[in-house]
Amino acid sequence: MRATLAQGKLGPVGLWIMGVVASSPLTVTVGGIPTMYETTGVVGIPLAFLVVGAVLMVLAAAFSSASGHIRHAAPFYALLARGISPIVGVAGGVLALAVYLAFGSSLFGLASATLADLFHLHGAWWTTALALLVLVAVMGLLGGLSSARLLGGLLGLEIALIVFYVVAALVNRAADLSLTGFAPSSLMVPGMAGVLAFAVAASAGVETVLAYAEEARGGAKTMNAATLSAVGFAALFYALTAWAMGVHGSTTGVAVEGPLQTLHDVFGAAIGGLATLLLISSIFAAMTSFLHAGARYLFALAREGVLPRFLTRVSKRGDGGTPVAAALTQTTLTGLVIGGFALAGAEPLAMFSWLSTIGALALLVLLVVGGGAAYGFFAKGQGTNDSIVVRRIAPVTGCVLGTVLLIMMMGNLGSLLGLPTGSQRWLTVPIVVIGVSVTGLAWGGLVRWLRPASAAAIGRIVADPVTSPVTRLGKLAM
Repeated sequence: MRATLAQGKLGPVGLWIMGVVASSPLTVTVGGIPTMYETTGVVGIPLAFLVVGAVLMVLAAAFSSASGHIRHAAPFYALLARGISPIVGVAGGVLALAVYLAFGSSLFGLASATLADLFHLHGAWWTTALALLVLVAVMGLLGGLSSARLLGGLLGLEIALIVFYVVAALVNRAADLSLTGFAPSSLMVPGMAGVLAFAVAASAGVETVLAYAEEARGGAKTMNAATLSAVGFAALFYALTAWAMGVHGSTTGVAVEGPLQTLHDVFGAAIGGLATLLLISSIFAAMTSFLHAGARYLFALAREGVLPRFLTRVSKRGDGGTPVAAALTQTTLTGLVIGGFALAGAEPLAMFSWLSTIGALALLVLLVVGGGAAYGFFAKGQGTNDSIVVRRIAPVTGCVLGTVLLIMMMGNLGSLLGLPTGSQRWLTVPIVVIGVSVTGLAWGGLVRWLRPASAAAIGRIVADPVTSPVTRLGKLAM
């Protein structure tokens, strides 16, 4: 019997939650947006989020529509395989695994530094990181529905708290309300490319919605709606938050107080303390979301013979269960990454900066290539009655605009990493991304040579409603 995940469990709301949680809204609000203002001095950060969101929406329209037809637990891998070639699909799968490992591992550095600062911890940062890893490992063994319920509750509190901050920032603004942050002239200044690069990194995670396709109720339209709504929400919500922060900071466009301090001052110590706790839970939720996404990629690649078969082991709980072997493997890999940085003597925030930057660049590469793969997928007649916008216009436009963002990000990796002017260490990031991609191509070629049957099935093995242990077959989208 072919291994399957718990089918028909996640509805549109659950899918949306898993995507938005990965983006970690409170982390972006407390850390990301203030950093963008302080390091660039650009006032047009609200507009930057809208611009990046628009580009991601176009890319997502093509990518998610095609992936919704495939309904595969490793969407980048499957789409690249079916839209371009199986070998490119394997490379995309390997790169996607690296993306979610990098993002997930990076957050352990951020969480360790945050906890040490908030609670005045003096031990080695990696001990805190490993303790958190144990908790995340437990979450990784939960099914998608259980995780969505728990993380959804935390996300609701998180969003409510950010809304409180926006209201407090606008009411206690230093000057009259102004829409300067949305004016093109406020963004098209020196530093614009760096701001757009930051916005891309802040938006990462919303694409993980598609990794739950096998566990979702509904067809391609449901997956597409959940993905686009997650991308759109992130863009609009971060733009609103950045605008409120800029208004609160008066003429400089920089918030004079951190969001946590503002909440404490306006709403009192209780809300301030809750905000601190939710910041930790926000990071924890994002860790869990990236672990789930990575585990589903490991499971899907193993089911098609690209990775060892033991990774297809699922739990017996629910309608097919959770990819327990893949989740534990993803946890182990994360522990090895943490250990590697600890042995190298790296600081936790340096670990966060480097790994999140590597993840952001690799993800943007995948999205751009995924747009091209979507074009190829529809050109081969593999869709249904999709509109010309989805089949042609969105893939081409998305690839062009995504490439522009990619070039801008490449030119501003130094600022994302906080490197001094003139440093060439930023070259490490594209070298790592290229190295992982080449490794994936080589692995794909090896699979085709040694296992031609597995190569022929790449991107094509999905849940089988006949042999699956699912009891509610009526909820499967055929």
